Amino acid sequence: MNNTMPGNTGDKHLIVLNNISKVYGSGSAAVHALRGIDLTIERGEFMAIMGPSGSGKSTCMNILGCLDTPTSGTYLFRGVDIGSLTRDQRALLRRNYLGFIFQGFNLLNRTSTLENVELPLIYRGVGVHERRARAVRALDLVGLTGWEHHSPGELSGGQQQRVAIARAMVIEPAFLMADEPTGNLDSLTSREIMDLLGEFNRDLGTTVLMVTHDKTMAGYAGRTINFFDGLIETVEFGGGKSA
Repeated sequence: MNNTMPGNTGDKHLIVLNNISKVYGSGSAAVHALRGIDLTIERGEFMAIMGPSGSGKSTCMNILGCLDTPTSGTYLFRGVDIGSLTRDQRALLRRNYLGFIFQGFNLLNRTSTLENVELPLIYRGVGVHERRARAVRALDLVGLTGWEHHSPGELSGGQQQRVAIARAMVIEPAFLMADEPTGNLDSLTSREIMDLLGEFNRDLGTTVLMVTHDKTMAGYAGRTINFFDGLIETVEFGGGKSA
């Protein structure tokens, strides 16, 4: 995929958030989910976000994924001001540059593994032969060669998460977001999934952002951002197990 996009694509900063606030409701019922955060994500970084429920981490991720818009502040993606884009342009950005991995897998139960992985390419209008070949390669990347025609119900939880990862990676995203990717998995499978994300980050240069409650899983990241009460409370740096 050609990941070129208008803006300063040579800048090492993939994402810059400047004074981002998000308020739900108004008056006495207003909820300040984010209270003016600043955050920069470098190209090729593996970052984790942690924090208790209601701390703002999911709101931040939704804004980064163009699933929500801030009440105030500036979000730059590759130098492009996301606030200046129309709804359709933000949808195109999600479709072409962003990969999503969810805790609940979100696979289509009556659809084969291969067809689940092909889905983002169908939305992009990729021809049947090319998308089939790319989906096969993506499944090979996650170690599921030979499972192309199985349904999700025939797979273990770890295998289903691998399918979800293949579906996110098939578009070769510039930015991969994982929301509690190991939350429904046992410890051994969780480590396997994290090793896989680490490989994509290290070997393919994919920028990875993961929301997690698990400090062990956060240890795979080079930087961990801790949210509390709508603010970035602390930032921790580490080598990252993927290094």
